[in-house]
Amino acid sequence: MPGNFLYSVGAAFIVSLIGFIGVFALLIKEKFLNKIILLLVSFSAGAMMGGAFFHIIPESIELLPGLQPFLIVLIGFSIFFLIEKILHWRHCHTQGCAVHAFGYLNIYGDGIHNFIDGLIIATSFNVDIKLGIATTLAIILHEIPQEMGDFGVLIHAGFSKGKALFYNYLSAVLAIAGAIVGYFIGNTDSFSAYLLSFAAGGFLYIAATDLIPELKKETQLKKSIVYFAIFILGAGFMYAFKILME
Repeated sequence: MPGNFLYSVGAAFIVSLIGFIGVFALLIKEKFLNKIILLLVSFSAGAMMGGAFFHIIPESIELLPGLQPFLIVLIGFSIFFLIEKILHWRHCHTQGCAVHAFGYLNIYGDGIHNFIDGLIIATSFNVDIKLGIATTLAIILHEIPQEMGDFGVLIHAGFSKGKALFYNYLSAVLAIAGAIVGYFIGNTDSFSAYLLSFAAGGFLYIAATDLIPELKKETQLKKSIVYFAIFILGAGFMYAFKILME
C-alpha cells in the first residue's frame, strides 16, 4: 500500500513541523500567551476525547471481538501512566511552569511520545485513510500547546533559544521514524486493531490527566465556563468531522 505509506509519512512530517511552533511563544507577551495556550488546551482535550470515542474506539470495536477493545484501551491508559512515572514525563503548557530538573530528560520523554504518535498515525492510515486524517488532526491539536510548553521548559532549563529549537524539533522528527516503523509492522489487521485500541487509551490518558487538570486550576467561574465550552467545541469538532467523512 504505497499510498498509505506516503500518507503516513506526510502526516507525520506535518506533525513534526509543529516542533518549530515554540519560537512563536517568544514573540507573544506572557500574559496573552497563557490565555491562548489554555484555550488551545481546552480545545485539544475535547478533540482528543472526541478522537478516542468517535473515531478510534468504534473502529477498534469493528476489528476486535467482545471486550478486547476495551481491555486494550485500559492497558494503553495504564502503560501511558507507567511511562510518565518512569520518565517523569509531564507536559507543561505555560511558560510560568516549574523548571524541569533535567532538560534532556524532557527531550527523551517527548521523543518517545512523538515516536508513538508516528506509530499511531501510520496504523490509522493502514486501517482507513479517513481514520488516519482524524487521528492526525487530534494529534496536531494536542501537539501545538505541548510543543509551546516544551520549548518554554527548555529555555527555563538553561538552553539557548537556538539549541532549544533544535532539540525540540529533533524530538518531534521522531514522529516520522515512528510512522515508517508503524507502516511496516502495522500492515496486519490484528496488530492495527490492538494498536488503535492502545492509542485510544493514550488519548484518554493525556486528555484526562495532562490537559484537563491544567484547566481545573482556573478558579474564576467565567473563565472556567469558557474553557468548558471550548472543550465541548473540540469534542464536537471531532464528531462533526466523523459525520462529514462518512
